[in-house]
Amino acid sequence: MNESYTEKKPSAPFSGMPEGAQSGLGSGRVEKLFALGLFHVIERFLLVVIVAMTLVAVAFEILAIYRLGTILLADILLMFLYLEVIGMVSVYYSRRDSVFVYPIFIAITAVGRLVVLQGKEMAPENILIEAAAILLLSISALVIIWAIRRQKM
Repeated sequence: MNESYTEKKPSAPFSGMPEGAQSGLGSGRVEKLFALGLFHVIERFLLVVIVAMTLVAVAFEILAIYRLGTILLADILLMFLYLEVIGMVSVYYSRRDSVFVYPIFIAITAVGRLVVLQGKEMAPENILIEAAAILLLSISALVIIWAIRRQKM
């Protein structure tokens, strides 16, 4: 046999890496992976809790509508807010690229609900301020969507 050839067996699980680089992957990397995994589990759990709480709120709202015997515009707009929260969680699970836009949509819906429900009783300048808030939120949503699409290119 040829003595100049000696087969080296990997000494660490990361066999393709030089020995100096393998030592840097010790407990720091394991700790980081553990922390990220733990945060991921906590994040998913809290998202499930958010959806469950939203569904409970929807059930309470439907019960209140049933007891009142009539559906008001405020009830419909509140259901849209609940729907937006569930949609935000759904988007967060499926694709994380547009997660930041959904809270803005929820804010637009909430401010719009406020304008509709209190519009007749509010001072005109307050309605104008809330309309400006909706405009500002809409522009910020467009900027975020534009930035996300540009980043994908």
